[in-house]
Amino acid sequence: MSVRPLCLAGPTGCGKTAAALALARREKVEIISVDSALVYRGMDIGTAKPSAAELAEVPHHLIDLLEPTQAYSAAQFVRDTLALVPQIQARGARPLLVGGTMLYFKALFDGLSELPQADAALRADLDARADREGWPALHAWLATLDPATAARLAPMDSQRIQRALEVCLLTGEPMSALYQRQRSAGVDWPLISLEPGDQARAWLHQRLGERFAQMIRDGLVDEVRSLRARGDLTPDLPSMRCVGYRQAWELLDEAQALGRPEPDLAALQERGTAATRQLAKRQITWLRSMPARRVVQAEQPDALTAVMTLIEDLR
Repeated sequence: MSVRPLCLAGPTGCGKTAAALALARREKVEIISVDSALVYRGMDIGTAKPSAAELAEVPHHLIDLLEPTQAYSAAQFVRDTLALVPQIQARGARPLLVGGTMLYFKALFDGLSELPQADAALRADLDARADREGWPALHAWLATLDPATAARLAPMDSQRIQRALEVCLLTGEPMSALYQRQRSAGVDWPLISLEPGDQARAWLHQRLGERFAQMIRDGLVDEVRSLRARGDLTPDLPSMRCVGYRQAWELLDEAQALGRPEPDLAALQERGTAATRQLAKRQITWLRSMPARRVVQAEQPDALTAVMTLIEDLR
C-alpha cells in the first residue's frame, strides 16, 4: 500500500525545515518543496535554501529547477507534484510537502481552474502603467474589475495584481469568477500548520529579524550583486521580487546613484525585516483560510515533539 503524502506548511521562519528533517530521521521520506523562491538556481542565501548537508541527508524535489529569468506557476507546481508523488511512493518513501507558498498549497487542495497563459505584451503595458501611476492605482483599477480578488491583495502586491488584471483583460471576466468554474480535482492529503499563536507576534518578529541579519552576514548583498552582474535580470522579474532580493537590489541601486561602494546595511536590515514580517502575515492569513489544517503553535518549547505526535496520529 502506498504511503500517504503529508503536507507541512507555515509562515517563514517558524521551523518547518527542522520539523521536516526530524521526520526524515524517523522514517523514509522525500521532500517536495512548496516554495516559489527555491525553484531558482543561484538564489541560495536570501531564500534560506537547504544546505548541502541537508540536501544530502534526504532527497529534495522542486529546488534549483529554473534560471532566475524564468517563471514558475502554481499550475506547474501542481503538475510537477502530482507527477512526483507516485514516483516517491514507488520507492517506498512518504512524499512530504514542505513550504510556505500558500498559493501552491491552495491550488493543490482546491484543484486548478483553466486560466489564460501569460501575455508578455500586456504585462509590459501594465508594468509601464504601474511605473507612471504606481501599483496602488492599478490595485484600485482591479477593484473596479474584480472586487473579490482585489480585496485579498495588498496594494503593493505587484505580481498578483498584474496577473489578476491580465486575466480580466484577456478574458473579459474577473479572475475570481473563473476560479469558481470547472476545476480539476484537488487532493485531500493531511495538512499540518506550524504557525505562531495569536500572542506570539513578538516571538516571530524577533526570529525574522535575527534570520534576516544572518542572511546579510552570510553574504546576501554579494549574492544579489552577482545576480545583477549576469546582465539578464531586471528588478521586475518574479525571482528578483522575492523578499530580500528586491530590497538588496534597490539599495545597491541607491548606493550606485550616490557613488558609494556599498549599500546601507542598516537600511537593508530594516527594509528586509519589515518585508519578511509582511510576508509572514500574508502567509498566516492564507493558512487561516484552510479549515482542514491541524495547527501546532510554533513558539511552544515542545513544538517539534507536537508535530511528530500529530504525524503519528495522522498515519
